[in-house]
Formats: sequence, C-alpha cells, structure tokens
Amino acid sequence: MRHNTWSALLLAGLLGCGESALENQQRSGEETAEVVQRLGPSSRPGMGATVYSGGVTFRTWAPLAQKVFVAGDFSGWGWVELGGEGNGNFSGDVAGAVKGQKYKFVTRNAWGNDAWRADPRSAWQENSTGASIIYDQGEYWWNAQQFTTPGFNEMVIYEMHVGTFHDSPGFGPGNWTSAIAKLDYLRDLGINMVKVMPAYEFAGDFSWGYNVAFPFAPESAYGSPNDMKRFVDEAHYRGIGVIFDVVHNHWGPSDLPMWCFSGDCLGNGGEYFFTDNRKSTPWGDTRPDYGRAEVRAYIRDSMMNLLDNFRGDGLRWDATKYMRTIDGSGDIAPAWQVFRSVNREINANKPWKISIAEDFGGGDSITNDATSDFAGGAGFDAQWTAEFVHPIRAAVIEQNDANRNMNAVRDAITQRFSGRSHARVIYSESHDEVANGHARVPEEIWPGNAGSWAAKKRSTLAAGITMTSPGIPMIFQGQEILEDGFFADGDPVDWGKLTTYGGIQTLYRDLIRLRRNWSNNTRGLRGGNVNVHHVNNSGKVIAYHRWENGGPGDDVIIVANFSGTYFPSYNIGFPRTGTWYLRFNSDWNGYSGDFGNTASANTTAYGGAKDGMGNNASFAIGPYSLLIFSQ
Repeated sequence: MRHNTWSALLLAGLLGCGESALENQQRSGEETAEVVQRLGPSSRPGMGATVYSGGVTFRTWAPLAQKVFVAGDFSGWGWVELGGEGNGNFSGDVAGAVKGQKYKFVTRNAWGNDAWRADPRSAWQENSTGASIIYDQGEYWWNAQQFTTPGFNEMVIYEMHVGTFHDSPGFGPGNWTSAIAKLDYLRDLGINMVKVMPAYEFAGDFSWGYNVAFPFAPESAYGSPNDMKRFVDEAHYRGIGVIFDVVHNHWGPSDLPMWCFSGDCLGNGGEYFFTDNRKSTPWGDTRPDYGRAEVRAYIRDSMMNLLDNFRGDGLRWDATKYMRTIDGSGDIAPAWQVFRSVNREINANKPWKISIAEDFGGGDSITNDATSDFAGGAGFDAQWTAEFVHPIRAAVIEQNDANRNMNAVRDAITQRFSGRSHARVIYSESHDEVANGHARVPEEIWPGNAGSWAAKKRSTLAAGITMTSPGIPMIFQGQEILEDGFFADGDPVDWGKLTTYGGIQTLYRDLIRLRRNWSNNTRGLRGGNVNVHHVNNSGKVIAYHRWENGGPGDDVIIVANFSGTYFPSYNIGFPRTGTWYLRFNSDWNGYSGDFGNTASANTTAYGGAKDGMGNNASFAIGPYSLLIFSQ
C-alpha cells in the first residue's frame, strides 16, 4: 500500500475482519452509526488506552478533528464520543472496558466526514483486522529482578533480527520464543548485550523492520507484548542486556495509523508529518514533524516505553542523519531538540542505559553533551563508526597484500568521538554492511567460497581487530559461524554451520572472553588507552598497546599480520621487561584444521629501545594472524 493514497489507507486492514458490527459500521459510516455514549474528558493520565480498576481511559491527539469517537468490543462497536480537552486531545473513561478487547477510533473532520483509525499509540495490534488491542503494561510479572546493565566499556553487542535469528525456511518468520531458545548459546559465547533490529508493527510479516508503522506495538508476527517482555526477561536472567533499534527518521511508509489522523492531510500526511520540503526522505514523504511538541512527545514516549515498560537497556537510533538533515544536507533544527531532550532525560534518570546513534556524518556533535534542549551536542553515548568498519573491511577484503594500508588500519584503531574511547560502536559486519550491495566478509573475500582458508583467516583477523580496539565491539548474527552470502529478511541463519565451523565459533568465544577480561589478565582491552606503536606498511604488520591503568594483568599487546607471509621471529617494542604470555593465537589449528598452527609462544622482553618503548621481544607469527600478549 502506498502511504500517500489516503482513501486506501483509511480502509487498510479493516474490511473482511470477521467482526460483523465493526464491519457494518465501517462500511456504512455515519448514516447508521450509533453513538451509544457521550463522555466528558478524563482527568486520569495516559495516552492511548490506559487500564484502570473498573475500565479503560482512552485519549488521543487529533487537533484537526471536530469530534473523536472510540468503538470496540466493550460497546458492541457502537460509538462512544470522547470529550475534547481544548488542547487537541480527546479523552474519556469507558467503564467496563477490559484488557484484551479490540477497539478503534473514529475521527470526524471539519467537513463532517468520519474515518476509522487504529490507535497511533496502540500497544498491541491485531494484524488480521487492523484493530488495536487494549493491553495492561503492568500485567507481566518480571523474574530477573537483580539484573544490572553492563558498563559501556564492558559491552559486547550481538546484532539480531528476530525474524531470521532462529528460524527455519518457509512458513512464518522467527519470533520471540524461538529467539529465547538461543539465549543460552549467546551467553556461552560471551555476549552480554543484544541489539534487536526494529521489532514494532510493520506492513507484512517479513521485513528488516525499518518500515515501522506502530512505534508502541510489538510486531504481531513475532508475538505478543508479553512475549517481547519475556525475551527481555530471559535475556536479563542470563546476564544479557537488550538494546532496541528505533526508527524516527521516517515512519512506514505504509499502514500508518497516524497518517491524516484528524481527517485533514494538510497537503501531505496531516499533523504528525512535515508538509513542506522537510517531508521528503529516501524512504518516502513520511518524516515526522519534529517542530510540533506533541510529535516530539510521541517519539519520546515511544522510546521511554521501551526503556521503562519493556525494561530495555538502551536504544539504537536509526539514521539520525536523516532526522537532522534533508537528504543528507541542510538542517532540521527541531530534530536536535528530540535528540537532546530524550538523551538528557535518559542521562538524568537512567544513565546506565546506552543511547546510540547511527549517523555517519555528524562527528563529535552527535556524541558531545547536550547542555540544553537548544544547545550543545546531540547527547548520544555512542555512535556507529564508519571510520572503523570501512578501512578494516577494505584491509581484509583486498586481494593483493601490497595494497593493504596499515596506516588506514592504525587510524581506524585510534579514532574516537568526543574524546571518549567508548563513544563508538565498532564492527566488521552489521545488517547494512552485509546487504545493500555488500555481503558477509568471508563472502566478499572469496565470493562463492566463504569457507576457504583465506576467507576464514582474513575475516577472523577483522574480528580480532574489532575485539581488541577501543570502543564497543559488535558482531552480526551468524558472523561467528562463518555465515555467508548476504542478509535477507526471509533467509534464516544456518545454524548447521555451527557444526561445520565450530572452531571458528570457538575463536570468537575466546576473543570475546579476552575482551571482557574473563580471566583477569587482559583488563586493558576494556580500558580507554591505545598506542599503535608499530606500523610496518611494507611487511603489513601492525602492533598496539592497550591498557586501562597499566601493570601486570592490565597491559595488553596485540600484533596483527595482514600479509600471507610467515614470520619465524618478529621483533617489536614492549612496555616492560619479563615474560609476556600468549593469550590468543588466531592461527591455532583448533580453530580450523587448515590453519597453520604457527608455533607462537610466550616471549620474554628485554631492555633495549624499540618502537618508542624501552624494551623489545621477538616471536613467531603466522599469515593473516593476530596474537594477544599480557603479563
């Protein structure tokens, strides 16, 4: 359905719903409509449908409507007129209405025309009829009461798409219950945060989720609101936090309940949307009107719903560049109010919950502090980092060793935003980087032969750099089992590869555990300090020192060989003398039978300046391999 076809949109999902009273009312309109009750405005709080003892308060924002009615199971689908509050809101307390009942609003515009509407703040949608469902946010009993969100410097993120994470080809998409079944696996892998791609009601059952239509309602194909809460609860029970992906650079573009909601489109989509040149986005003319306080409140409330009612541990804001600019240029000033006000509220009330931007263009302004709603930066805790992913992917995908740029790799390792080491999310695969004309890194290295030695060696080298560089590391679902091809919403992760490439999964597990300092001897990988002290652009070897406070168990040295050359005795600088223990060697043949099992081993550093350090040590390193040393 095209979002700009208003007459079609008004009827979307309504006819043939199986509710005869509802069906008759919608087809007959005002001629046969029966107003069964007229209510004054409610004094109770809450927008949408809010359950109270003995009934439900309905409240909706329809500033261009003359009248607003609600109809549902509680009224036999007769119309209940809501009272106008004088501020664009219409509300009323409907005694006897209960959770689980279906309902819709009817708005009457200035010309006396009536139209049935789903609730823009619907907490639960019925896909077959388009009806909203009354839901009590307090009904779910939470079990994992003692969970604590990991610190930003301790997070290791796993990006997950609910529909394809744990499913079989054919029939419907995966769901919250099927995803829960794999949480033990993620815990054992060492993951302590999952980033869920948008899982709010969208058109159809199969989608990446970035065509969100109902920002308050979980996608019905994935399950009920309680199912979504149980996913978070079960993740928390296993020590895993949940980051929700949110989309407010555009909505839809189809099946939008807020489109022309009051019955006056204002030349585009009505009161929820820009109607001038700011309406246009790469995904349709559905950019929210951030200049309206009520729209900003709608966006704010949808996000706090995820953090509070669903107990999310963070938000990842999709394409913030297209909130603050028109097609990547110009400036939409009110969008900055959205960034600043929401992020300042999170920081004031729940600072342990992370707010991440996908911006790719705003630089430090995105992660600089928001001093007020109208001044400072955008206030995000972190942002996705093109400055890391692109040079690292280029360095391992390149076929000719001579063309690999170690200076670009060095800059990727040391880059930071706003002077903070953990103000960036770093990765070699994400949903965007493994689709949209791209593929999984092993596939890019050798198309059609992602299981080859070269693809395994160089893709895991990229993972090693990701897990040992400053920032918040992230992997994409299936990356750890060498998933190939490209990401598609109807192509589930092939978990059979866990058997084929179990050693590669073990390699990722070992890297993640080192990154999280499981054995208390690699604390520096969680720290904010880095010194890339050795760059050999002719030999394609790079080495860097990571530390938090320094000292045994803290200082970490990482060496990465981006060439196909075996070095039997390679010498670099070390920060202190003594024995340095080899904690990780990506060339171990336990990770893959065709790896070289280079005899890398513990090494001893002796006095003698090298690479700007006072000491040096030598060791063997295999081709396309990464070593991690600590004391």
